[in-house]
Amino acid sequence: MDNPYQTIPVLSIELIFRSRPGKRFMIILLHDWTKRERGMTEKIRAARFYGVGEPLRIDKIPVSKLGPGDVLVEMKACGICGSDIHIVYEGVTPTAYTPITLGHEPSGVIFGVGSEVRGWKIGDRVTINPFLTCDQCVNCLSGNSQICLSRRVVGIHTEGGLAEFIKVPAKNLISLPENIPFDQGGIMVDAVATPFHAITNRGGLKAGEKVAIFGCGGLGIHGVQIAKVCGASQVIAVDAIDSALERVKKVGADEVINPQKGNPSVKIKELTGGMGVDLALEFVGLKETIDQAVQCVRVGGRVVVVGLGPDEIILPPPTQVVRSELSFLGSYGSTTLEIQNVVDLVASGKLNLSGSITGRYSLEEVNRGLEQLYKKIGNPIRIVIEMN
Repeated sequence: MDNPYQTIPVLSIELIFRSRPGKRFMIILLHDWTKRERGMTEKIRAARFYGVGEPLRIDKIPVSKLGPGDVLVEMKACGICGSDIHIVYEGVTPTAYTPITLGHEPSGVIFGVGSEVRGWKIGDRVTINPFLTCDQCVNCLSGNSQICLSRRVVGIHTEGGLAEFIKVPAKNLISLPENIPFDQGGIMVDAVATPFHAITNRGGLKAGEKVAIFGCGGLGIHGVQIAKVCGASQVIAVDAIDSALERVKKVGADEVINPQKGNPSVKIKELTGGMGVDLALEFVGLKETIDQAVQCVRVGGRVVVVGLGPDEIILPPPTQVVRSELSFLGSYGSTTLEIQNVVDLVASGKLNLSGSITGRYSLEEVNRGLEQLYKKIGNPIRIVIEMN
């Protein structure tokens, strides 16, 4: 196959001249390049999706050739989440083609850089924004690249992170500090940045406001933490699984409600002195929970729907929307800047992700990880595939 790192020898030569008279350093750099070039003549392992209901296959595929603005990242960890379940088991989210390498929560170390890449070097620790955007449409230009009109997603429309290496545009990289492990670095781009966008951008949470969160899985549990960090005076969490409620209490939920033990909207009104919450976030995607979210907000409140599910969304009657000035909003993904904000919060210790990963598997065990998430074995939050 063609060598995808034709620019690396040039970089090495520049470094050699700068390092004179360090002849020993010259030899090391040249040897390192030779080793890389020899290693990349072989194919890489990747977990490939062939069709709905079929297990992923571990194939050997060529490494994609780098464009001028691309980088090649050696994968260290890649999270799997509900979107992967939609693809593999349910067919709700179709991929652009098959077979395709899945995985949109990747993190790793830069292995190669394109000729026009600046500010990044081989060996840098990074996580990756999975949204591939045009940077030219009205949404990109207005700072809403997550809804780019020609948006593509790594692991859905292009080759993903469940592989030994991934090629992405350098603009999609976010530096990963040394005090954040790769497994947490991977899940941050979706499991944490998605609720961050929903709460801070779409929901516009202000310090002192009251928040209800419906669904305490991989998104909702981080939503609880983010709401508290942003200054919510009261966070009420709703989930049908008691163990999930116990977990969110440990990360900051003030009150928890199991809807199987009573109407959560009624209970939320009681807990807020009859007023309701300022902001309700729905991370499930079901008609029932969306309805409950609508019923629990105060007059002038906001409802943000993040969950993707099969049910149709039925809006409240105009009298309720208009006379109560109810804001009903969708929320999707996040921007690179928002991912950077999440990285900063984790690096500073304001967000704690140490308990967020409830299953780890090797690349060869990827189907076990998917099964655990799909069947909710052990009530998982996030599953991570770690590369050898």
